[in-house]
Amino acid sequence: MAPGPRAPLATMAIPVSDAVRPAAPHPVLVIASFTMAVAVIIETSLSFLGLGAQPPTPSWGSMLNEGRSVIYRAWWLATFPGIAIATLVLGFNLLGDGLRDVLDPRMRT
Repeated sequence: MAPGPRAPLATMAIPVSDAVRPAAPHPVLVIASFTMAVAVIIETSLSFLGLGAQPPTPSWGSMLNEGRSVIYRAWWLATFPGIAIATLVLGFNLLGDGLRDVLDPRMRT
């Protein structure tokens, strides 16, 4: 029995995949770093509202919530977790920007 005709899509799939596969991981890495920053903000927000991790599990959002009531007597209880959250989110965003600058061929001159 002779093989049937090949579908045109099957012959085009190999060159397209060879062109797309090398470029695919770069945007995924950049988007993943920005998504991590959003995940940190969502987790801390939910924990601050009491909807996240429950005690005794530590969470920066719950630390902010507990430090809110004693902010005038013990300012460091809310300040340092807030600084840590801001630093982590800024770090993930800067990592994403740096990865985009390094991996995006259109940014190179």
